[in-house]
Amino acid sequence: MDSHRAGQSKRTKAHGSEDPLERLKLLDAEIRRLTHICALLSWDQETYMPCEAVGERSEQLELLSGLIHDRLTSRKLAGLLRDAGVDEANPMGPAGLPPLQRAFLRELYRSHRRSIRLPRRLVTELARQTAIGQARWAEARKAADFRLFSPHLAAILALVRESASCLGWVEHPYDPLLDEYEPWMRSSQVERVFSGLRPRLTDLVRRIVDSPRKPDTSFLKAVFEPAKQRQFSLRMLRALGYDFQRGRLDESAHPFTTTVGRADVRLTTRYNPKAIASGIFGTIHEAGHGLYELGFGEELAGTLLADGASMGIHESQSRLWENLLGRSLPFWRRFFPELQGLFPEALGGIGVEEFYRGINAVEASLIRVEADEVTYNLHILARFELEKRLIAGQLEVEELPAAWNEQYGSLLGVVPPDDAQGVLQDIHWSMGSFGYFPTYALGNLYAAQFYHTLRRDLSGLDEHLLRGEFAPILAWLREKVHRLGRSVPAAELCRQATGAELDPAFLLDYLESKYAGIYGL
Repeated sequence: MDSHRAGQSKRTKAHGSEDPLERLKLLDAEIRRLTHICALLSWDQETYMPCEAVGERSEQLELLSGLIHDRLTSRKLAGLLRDAGVDEANPMGPAGLPPLQRAFLRELYRSHRRSIRLPRRLVTELARQTAIGQARWAEARKAADFRLFSPHLAAILALVRESASCLGWVEHPYDPLLDEYEPWMRSSQVERVFSGLRPRLTDLVRRIVDSPRKPDTSFLKAVFEPAKQRQFSLRMLRALGYDFQRGRLDESAHPFTTTVGRADVRLTTRYNPKAIASGIFGTIHEAGHGLYELGFGEELAGTLLADGASMGIHESQSRLWENLLGRSLPFWRRFFPELQGLFPEALGGIGVEEFYRGINAVEASLIRVEADEVTYNLHILARFELEKRLIAGQLEVEELPAAWNEQYGSLLGVVPPDDAQGVLQDIHWSMGSFGYFPTYALGNLYAAQFYHTLRRDLSGLDEHLLRGEFAPILAWLREKVHRLGRSVPAAELCRQATGAELDPAFLLDYLESKYAGIYGL
């Protein structure tokens, strides 16, 4: 090797590739690692961290959030994006680049543009306040006393409102917050989708309530030992295809999925000894998230494209497994004998069809995560309206419990008896995750549309469920959804996978058909 080439080789090793795209990938990989470290610290906080450690943990997360923000807003990143041909007029770079590289540039530029609008002080303070807020929320929920959490929520809300102002908006200050979870969607679009859902949904609820045929649910309220619930949860996860060499299952106050790396995707659930359905379907729900995270294409590994297309698409995977597959009769013809064997006293005299009707009973309930398929979206509509008012300054924190109860009385006809079953039931606001809730309802819509296409494409779906053969289902989802990660925006992914725009009719048709059979409508 001559001296010139040797010197060039040393510079390349020292400074990395001179290709701006390759240097951007190196920067992004570093940001991914920092993000995964944050995820690990947050997972630990929700599972095993000693309660007295919250102060130092908040400082650790504050530091890491600042480091991530520094990298996303750096002049180096901005310069490399320019060198790669990326700007407002060309947010995906030169037209001649391969699609995957253009998608990478689009997402990195989007992340950079959002980040530079947020002051570092705001990002780090929000990280610190939410770390503390999550701990105080858990305490307040346990005590069923919103007053223990309200000052922390007020601090978080002030920072979130400031974030919305910094990010900018045209129609509503809620829009830039929604955009964090459902990219390129505005609240007015969500409202149009929800308006297409609400009339038929409320009519279906009315007809179900008026039906004289009521499924028996009393056996679901027997005592179910948590240790055996965990045993069944682990059995189901293995059957569905969740890889325990790349993940684990733990318990937390609020079930969630955390990605710590491409080979480290962790699930949590919770077990209620007097409500077995909560643990079963909470576990299946998180399995859907985990399977998605474990299914990103190899070519996306280590990049920001190894992520969900949107939270609506992410929720579609959890809701598809939890409800459209996991609450089906063929699914339980396969699994009910095993569950019955674990709990012979509670379920010994119950038939599989009676169990199926029980787990699909429709009633106006208080708890979102335990709601049935039909009323679930009403829980989301309530939160969506409250969030918009909070962000717009039309509702203050101290008014929230009363406003929550009013929404539940209006939409579901029930009023929470205490704060734990009302305004404190969700962790999201303590995390500053305003804008997240609508994605649950969008996830239901996407899920029904994917399910309709899955049934068309995969012959004998019910037979696969009866035999506990989930590999063909997972393979279809891997091909149509999972492998693409964030490389394809949600709306385009929906069109590619199903051949149609997002349409509430798919969910409504599914619900009306299924519940006509259960309730004799």
